[in-house]
Amino acid sequence: MWIADKPEGPRSSRRRRNWKIVAAFVALHDFVAICFAYLFSLLIRFDGMIDQIPARYLNPYLRVIFPVALGSVILFGLLRMYRSMWKYTSVADVVRVIAGCVISSAAHTALISVLFPRRMPLSYHIVGAGLQLALLLGNRFLLRVIFSLKRHDASGTESKRVMMIGAGNAGQMIFRDMNRASEVHDRVVCFIDDDKNKWGRYLDGVPVVGGRDDILSAVDRYHVDKIYLAIPSATVQQKRDILNICAETGCELLQLPGMFQFVLGQVSVSAMKKVSVEDLLGREPIKADMEEVFAFINGKTVMVTGGGGSIGSELCRQIAAHNPKQLIIFDIYENNAYAIQLELRDKYPELNLVTLIGSVRDSRRMFGVFEKYRPQIVYHAAAHKHVPLMEDSPCEAIKNNAIGTYKTAYAAMVHGCERFVLISTDKAVNPTNIMGASKRLCEMIIQSFDKRIKEDRAGEIPQIFTHEGAENADRDGTGEIFRNIRTEFVAVRFGNVLGSNGSVIPIFKRQIERGGPVTVTHPDIIRYFMTIPEAVSLVMLAGTYAKGGEIFVLDMGSPVRIDTLARNLIRLSGFRPDEDIKIEYTGLRPGEKLYEEKLMAEEGLQKTENDLIFIGNPIPFDEQLFLDKLEKLTDAAYANKETDIRRLVVDMVSTYHPDNGGPEGAGKENGTQEAAKQQATVSAE
Repeated sequence: MWIADKPEGPRSSRRRRNWKIVAAFVALHDFVAICFAYLFSLLIRFDGMIDQIPARYLNPYLRVIFPVALGSVILFGLLRMYRSMWKYTSVADVVRVIAGCVISSAAHTALISVLFPRRMPLSYHIVGAGLQLALLLGNRFLLRVIFSLKRHDASGTESKRVMMIGAGNAGQMIFRDMNRASEVHDRVVCFIDDDKNKWGRYLDGVPVVGGRDDILSAVDRYHVDKIYLAIPSATVQQKRDILNICAETGCELLQLPGMFQFVLGQVSVSAMKKVSVEDLLGREPIKADMEEVFAFINGKTVMVTGGGGSIGSELCRQIAAHNPKQLIIFDIYENNAYAIQLELRDKYPELNLVTLIGSVRDSRRMFGVFEKYRPQIVYHAAAHKHVPLMEDSPCEAIKNNAIGTYKTAYAAMVHGCERFVLISTDKAVNPTNIMGASKRLCEMIIQSFDKRIKEDRAGEIPQIFTHEGAENADRDGTGEIFRNIRTEFVAVRFGNVLGSNGSVIPIFKRQIERGGPVTVTHPDIIRYFMTIPEAVSLVMLAGTYAKGGEIFVLDMGSPVRIDTLARNLIRLSGFRPDEDIKIEYTGLRPGEKLYEEKLMAEEGLQKTENDLIFIGNPIPFDEQLFLDKLEKLTDAAYANKETDIRRLVVDMVSTYHPDNGGPEGAGKENGTQEAAKQQATVSAE
């Protein structure tokens, strides 16, 4: 459908008139320049005395020059020389000017030779053509200089002094783009490059002052306000080392995203992005071979519970890109579900997309969805995740996380689902809060399901629901529905996800925007971090590696001290910690641990095909006793008996040690936690 252009305003019309006026003056200049060039060539031939020029030379000049000059201007117009943007004069513009001058000079020589058999001096043609070219090119470059000076004058106090790290192709391209762009008022004052061969040399008048060890001194010497990192080929470790130095300067940091933009030629000032805390975490991103994953998804019906959340929505994006037969987004929060629905419909108009609103706590709703759509793969991301909120509402944590997972897993099992992938958390390891304990219950639920299915005892898994009726799996009482169940249940356990809803970085950013203070619960608190795409790739890999009952764990590198994270974010925002932006320590919240652990000591580790992904061996427990206790826990949760919930969970999860957030709780770190603390201290230093 054709859409009319937006009507021009007075400013747009004025700009169009302005460039046409400038074009008319340039054309007039060219006319005069051609006339002057050939007259000057005659003057040179006769010692600069116009009265000494013989009539046999002056008359042919006067009779030919005006038609030639006018014809040349018309030719230049046909060559689009008057439609160029002179402040961006380029090689292509120069080529057009040279071509126009060559044709114009050749036509001039031919015309004067035909009309006047007496030969003109050779210097008339050579000097005239050369001077014509010099005047036309000089005029255009003079316009570029004028526009450049005008841009710098207009910038006034807004102009920032920039250090460019990287004097290679990318750095030079960004530098020249800055010089061309009228909307960019910043000015590069020095280059940094680790190539010693470039030190002491100049790029368009700007010095290459040294390598990364000279960054701090160069910032002071050249009064740098901004730092641009333009090394797209650098590894994550190399970038981290350089950015950590830059973070000490207090300058605003921007960087070119990577080689992808460089290969595509998308190297410009507009392509630069702010340096994020993720860039300082210091490990290579997970580069999983996803071909097997996408082959597994291709042509299948996939369901994502909690599909509107940060992890769930990224799952939906990656699944939608690889040809599922049908994608089902299931979420209780309609705004998030609607947002990802619109995004996917816009990007993948051919996708068979179903968006459903409902709660995983509603067994009748879950049975209805599974019976109608028969998803073959389920990624279960629906959960309450905020630790302090769940401490105040423990019954809701159990209802939504544990019982919701049970109901969803049961519905998946009896409706032919092939894989059920539970998204868990490192807070399930030795939990001190009800949220972590509820996620550990989720892991135990899927392990119980998997074991019963492998033992061909799926029919003995109780239907733990708060109501009975339409969702009853064995309606005819024959047990036939349980005889060919092949669902494989796995869990994926990872740490904090950068940029997810409720993560610390968005909170810190909002606090910095308000001018502080930035609140950190404890100076020694540490966490493992990963990005949303990494988390999602791990979740999807679990679906293909699964043999049933596993808990997949990502090696997330060294833990990060949250205090260091906050300070780096303040520096990246151009402020100084404790001076411009204060940091306040508020104390550990109820149920919060100083140190997260990735795996319980008794679980052990097995390698997978990916060196950064491991499998924790299931911890043995009496699943029958567990399932019996789960029924009592369900009754207590739905009766909202908060006083009974923690006691029942302690009885079911042997590693759960409730913590009131006081000094006693903060001092319960075991050997694993203490090791993590030492590792974080080394990383922070």
